[in-house]
Amino acid sequence: MIPTVLTIAGTDPSGGAGISADLKTFSALGAFGTVVVTAVVSQNTRGVAAVHQLTGRQVRGQLDNLLEDVQVDAIKIGMLGTADVIEQVAEVLACRPARAVVLDPVMVASSGDRLLEPDAVVALRERLIPLCDLITPNLPEAGDLLGVSPASSLTAMAAQLGELHSMAPNVLLKGGHLTGEESTDLLYADGRTYELTAPRVHTTSTHGTGCTLSAAIAALRPVRPSWEQAVREAKDYLTGALRAADQLHIGSGHGPVHHFHAVWPNTPGGRAVRE
Repeated sequence: MIPTVLTIAGTDPSGGAGISADLKTFSALGAFGTVVVTAVVSQNTRGVAAVHQLTGRQVRGQLDNLLEDVQVDAIKIGMLGTADVIEQVAEVLACRPARAVVLDPVMVASSGDRLLEPDAVVALRERLIPLCDLITPNLPEAGDLLGVSPASSLTAMAAQLGELHSMAPNVLLKGGHLTGEESTDLLYADGRTYELTAPRVHTTSTHGTGCTLSAAIAALRPVRPSWEQAVREAKDYLTGALRAADQLHIGSGHGPVHHFHAVWPNTPGGRAVRE
């Protein structure tokens, strides 16, 4: 089976995040990608210069037109930007549910630039999250959603995981903002809690990690038997992309991960291409 996966997100001219990262991830993991654009973002590896937000009506038009023709197996939702866009996406999901909906609640870029209007947080929490199958907040995003300070320990993460589960049936709370040689995420899925720990990869090429992970989960879930397995394999994929990221030389800021690390030749783990 080749799953068809939809990304609803913003652009990134530098190719490391947003719909660029999502489509690369879908392709690397054997899924066919489709796109609905929510915002045209002027950014590079050093930060965001401007956000040109599409209206809810413009986003809704793309969604309705696509879904009238194409059956999607999973949806990854990233940057939405405004309450207007969130409302329109929620209305569509309520009428046209997919097999798996993964929400990466993009609120602040890795550069520190805010990508979600403050009044839109309420709409995200109350209108969209209840329609999603899995949410993947990092610690600052979880704090925003819950109206509390970000967790600073695994114990605090576990407490917030329970609160987030009251919003969505499955939650991946990413612990990358904590310190230490290992990075631990907490997953609540299918009624169980899992502690997912991986060695921390020392690289400055971390642009688009959240987009990439959530896109990988969406690509894998239609062809994996559980959320746990899809998340574990998505994390393995991201770890490989981080380890190979320094083979790329993109920009002078935080470069992208290497989405095709297992496909391109001359990359550790990559396959040679036959002529």
